[in-house]
Amino acid sequence: MAEKDNNKDAADFGIGIPVKKNPFFLKGLEHADWGIKDRMSRIFNPQSGNTVMLAFDHGYLMGPTSGLERMDLTITPLIEYADCIMCTRGALRAIVPPTSNKPISLRFSAGTTVLTELNDECLLDIEDAIRVNASALAIMVAIGSKYEALTVKNLIRTADMGAKYGIPTLGVTAVGKELVRDTRFLALASRVCAENGATFVKTYFCETGFEQVVAACPVPIVIAGGKKLPENEALEFAWLAIQQGAAGVDMGRNVFQSEHPVAMIQAVRAVVHDQRTPKEAFDLYNTLKK
Repeated sequence: MAEKDNNKDAADFGIGIPVKKNPFFLKGLEHADWGIKDRMSRIFNPQSGNTVMLAFDHGYLMGPTSGLERMDLTITPLIEYADCIMCTRGALRAIVPPTSNKPISLRFSAGTTVLTELNDECLLDIEDAIRVNASALAIMVAIGSKYEALTVKNLIRTADMGAKYGIPTLGVTAVGKELVRDTRFLALASRVCAENGATFVKTYFCETGFEQVVAACPVPIVIAGGKKLPENEALEFAWLAIQQGAAGVDMGRNVFQSEHPVAMIQAVRAVVHDQRTPKEAFDLYNTLKK
């Protein structure tokens, strides 16, 4: 307690000086809660406005995928170069050092594997997400599939829980069997995620009209890495996506299945954060791999 008689009277009220405003750097989140903004500011770099996410949650669907057989050997050395890691709670507890101090995009829905029909999923316990200090809750949304309504419901429930506890929701668009990865579908799927409460969206890149997908989505979009490509091609499509408005990438196989994963993730960072051209980034990759 301050002493009543010795407490100095307040005098510097800044009369006549307007209150400083600090607009938030990510689109669509100006009116989000402080906790949401704090977590998003750790996932996304405030200087570049972008993020390099490292996805290695493939095992919850596919088991020991190539490059993920021993995650302690292949993934752990990559973590320091990622802005955010996207993984399951099992992998997190098993192989991610708590001292890495990286924001976690936690795979928050699960339920089926490649051996059965996909996307019949349920949600994890929000208390466990809080327990592992998740910075985002990642939910699969299967627009155009048999389980569309269920996965949208999962997104809505997650967004409600996220709003309660200040944790962003990442809507991850899956491709329905009847639809293709074109502008019309990706714009629809991304917009549905945002309209139902996703704080940001992970979707695929399309070579034609991707800027329309980004423009139609009122929250940030990060692109999925997709299937393994030659390193120069992966850097090319990452660069194109950033140039057309994506706020980052969430790459998995194009990093951990690379011949030189540590060099590859640093080359990706050069594209996403430093505005390096694909050629410059590929030259960096070739230099680092030596």
